[in-house]
Amino acid sequence: MPSDYIRSTNGPNAQDAEAPHATGVVQTDRETTLAEFEDYLRTTNNRDGRPYEEKTINAYIAPGKNLDAWLAANEIEGDFTEVSTVLLNRYFREYYLEHGQGGTHTLQRNLIQLFNFLAREREHPTPYTNGLNRYAEVKGRPKTLGAEFVEDLLEVTGSGRARDFETARDHAIIRILRSEGIRRAELLEMVMHTLPADVIKNPVIRLVPLKGARAAGEGRLVVLAPASARALTIYLRARRHHRLADSDWVWLGTRGRGRLQNTGLRMILVRRAEQAGYMGVTPHQFRHIPSATTG
Repeated sequence: MPSDYIRSTNGPNAQDAEAPHATGVVQTDRETTLAEFEDYLRTTNNRDGRPYEEKTINAYIAPGKNLDAWLAANEIEGDFTEVSTVLLNRYFREYYLEHGQGGTHTLQRNLIQLFNFLAREREHPTPYTNGLNRYAEVKGRPKTLGAEFVEDLLEVTGSGRARDFETARDHAIIRILRSEGIRRAELLEMVMHTLPADVIKNPVIRLVPLKGARAAGEGRLVVLAPASARALTIYLRARRHHRLADSDWVWLGTRGRGRLQNTGLRMILVRRAEQAGYMGVTPHQFRHIPSATTG
């Protein structure tokens, strides 16, 4: 019988693998693993030293069953040990499109218990790696963007570690809007020829004046915070490989698109806020952060 229907009869678990034949029930590898996981939960205690409650057991088993059904629907055979980070990202993304942020966060939080079990009992490396896209808990719309909110957004944009164009750009934008209190229009009007040759050593930028308030050479000067200067520098390095790297506009779009416009900026901020678990955030709120949160 194919190995994707019951466990292999080779090895120390051979006798256990024969059990389904005795009862006439044929289990797949994943169904067998889920049964073992359920037995494990019923015979061990939680971190408080108490037996798992029935509702907790069901909450941990249900995501495994859902993943099993998804794998079957996509004709992916084998045990849960075949699930990689890439495959898990695909699964969570499809679940998110149907169930939204909150449901995916709960699923992701509970499904990790199955892979923790596999890591403990079978020494299988968990697919919950740094490459896994995390779906944060849904939070209410903040009246102002405090330090915790901003740190969440900086985290989903790599915390300054990302080097790809899109993530580096978004991280730099969030840092600059947050730390320097620059208006959206001022940010979008930033041009390359006004930037210093070395932003780290000379973190002073001249913004293009808005609405003709002042002469072009009299735009206000803004001193970037050290973290903002580093973020801008990382973005400018990634920008060198853009198709329109010779453009004077500082902020460019993804996939070779030109100048970033207000609609694009709004989409960036709203998308990153949603990834961090916040719904209904507006770009204007970025100007209402206490200066104490800058850095």
